[in-house]
Amino acid sequence: MTSEFHPIKVVSHSVAIEKRDNGEQIVQCQTPLAEYARCLTDRLVHWAEETPNTVFIAQRDNTGEWERYTYAEALTKVRQLASWLLEQPVSPERPIAFLSGNSLEHLMLAMAGYYIGVPHAPISPAYSLVATDYAKLKHVVELLTPGLIVVDKLAPYEKAIKAVAGTDIPVAVMYGDKNAEQIENPTVSFASFWEHEIAPEIEQRNAEVTGDTVAKILFTSGTTGMPKGVMNTHRMLCANAVMIRDTMAFLAEEPPVMVDWLPWNHTFGGNHNVSIALYNGGSFYLDDGKPTEAHFHKTLNNLAEIAPTVYFNVPKGFELLVKKLKQDDDLARKFFSRLQFMFFAAAGMAQHIWDDIDALAIQYTGKKIPMLTGLGATETAPSVTFASIEESASGVIGKPAPGVTLKLVPNEGKLEARVKAVTVMPGYWRQPELTAKSFDEEGFYCLGDAFAYLDENNPNRGFRFDGRVSEDFKLDSGTWVSAGTLRAKFISAFAPWVQDIVLCGTNRADITGLVFPDLAQCRALIGEEAAHLSDEKVVHHAKVRTIFLEKLRAFAAQGTGSSTVVARILLQHEAPCLDAHEVTDKGSLNQRNVQEHRADQVAELYQEPHSVSVISV
Repeated sequence: MTSEFHPIKVVSHSVAIEKRDNGEQIVQCQTPLAEYARCLTDRLVHWAEETPNTVFIAQRDNTGEWERYTYAEALTKVRQLASWLLEQPVSPERPIAFLSGNSLEHLMLAMAGYYIGVPHAPISPAYSLVATDYAKLKHVVELLTPGLIVVDKLAPYEKAIKAVAGTDIPVAVMYGDKNAEQIENPTVSFASFWEHEIAPEIEQRNAEVTGDTVAKILFTSGTTGMPKGVMNTHRMLCANAVMIRDTMAFLAEEPPVMVDWLPWNHTFGGNHNVSIALYNGGSFYLDDGKPTEAHFHKTLNNLAEIAPTVYFNVPKGFELLVKKLKQDDDLARKFFSRLQFMFFAAAGMAQHIWDDIDALAIQYTGKKIPMLTGLGATETAPSVTFASIEESASGVIGKPAPGVTLKLVPNEGKLEARVKAVTVMPGYWRQPELTAKSFDEEGFYCLGDAFAYLDENNPNRGFRFDGRVSEDFKLDSGTWVSAGTLRAKFISAFAPWVQDIVLCGTNRADITGLVFPDLAQCRALIGEEAAHLSDEKVVHHAKVRTIFLEKLRAFAAQGTGSSTVVARILLQHEAPCLDAHEVTDKGSLNQRNVQEHRADQVAELYQEPHSVSVISV
């Protein structure tokens, strides 16, 4: 598709490269990082003075109407809540623990903590509401030692709180009845302190906040074990916001309007997106939907009312959105009416989805809307690299952002990436041994990702993602399998039938896979008959097996050897299990744990003669 992009100011920063005799490369952005604020609440104060009547945060109330807080109102509320926090058993060593998800109240109380130097930890709601053994939640709470637990409604969280928290920790409840039946903890309703008198001493506490003050503790998603608490300082968050603005320069010209669902217990939503709004005086409309068939209608309702100027999502969200935009002319016109820019992260975007977005943008605006991506980590607040508009594509991660230095280390034929910047964490909360293992002898944080140049002769084109170093494995021939790269190619080749695959084959003769199909797509393929079938019967249905066999053969035909061919697959009808640590709270699979938990199925993939359930080339 050759149509031009809508003009927008996005800066592609050049890099300088130092090559060492040992094969290592130092890749540094040549643009220095601009000055950044002392702490995040300084930006709230700035906008409360400069644009006091601009909406900062909005969410729908129980009547469906938008409840909006301007910057001036938000600053007043933050000071009121900070005054209440002074009376609570919270401190830099006893953070605020949020068990429930995004909300206006959540943001105001979290920022009240920012204001007086009390960190908070937004914890995945799945640890309380989906898990049944509460193992991850217990680990997190014991590590945190919170001075306050916060929930939106008490009843859904009572069992979890009783299972993991001491009875001396108070619980603050945002909405509804605060009376507890299963917990002995003291409880308090937000209504009782929402209009707290502002205490004069909070200004002195605010003056004591520095760039080194821990603002929040974000827990990793647990892809390699129990979650680790990443200390995010004010310097990290403010510097990251400036890194983003130094690249997405248009943010400084017009405050963004955002409609966003991404969870704040992840760095993409909680750091990247919230900070974009706050740092640039933008308006953040809380999207109460999710990119699932059951909840996406809420997102559509919000987009039908609020037209964003910038839009962030994961690939699954864009996939569902494209489907609806094709069906609803009014929604599409509204969505594109003032859209300047889109961004995706967390996973690779299938090319057909990207092409559809471009086609829709051209249909409704005459030109393509720039779509960017990049790479980041919880430990880097999160930004490390950004792609340019011209190079942006699925798998492309771009070049280091201003202030970022990369170290590329040869590792089994790949370039393992490490990073140094003021946006890198000081360490993991109360886990010094894990912190020490995460940094090399020169102080570079080890990302665990591999990068590959798009063009070694023109490094300013940037990099593509070359997989997770820890996920790679060897076949019995000694051949290395680039698991991340192969997984991405497999998912793209099998679109739209596959959600994910766990590749197997360590010390085996060939590669196989446990495939998690998109059951909704499989049911649509079967037709009306599918309504009466269990998930197990759906994955064994002749039509489903036929399409997967055809795709598997076509994928094998494109392979160049044993390290790029998936020989056999088993379709999974049981979703990944959180209690078995097969899946992280953000939905990514723990490859090792899936194979361990489903060891019988891995064995079935390699038994002779092949099982009738196995689909083989």
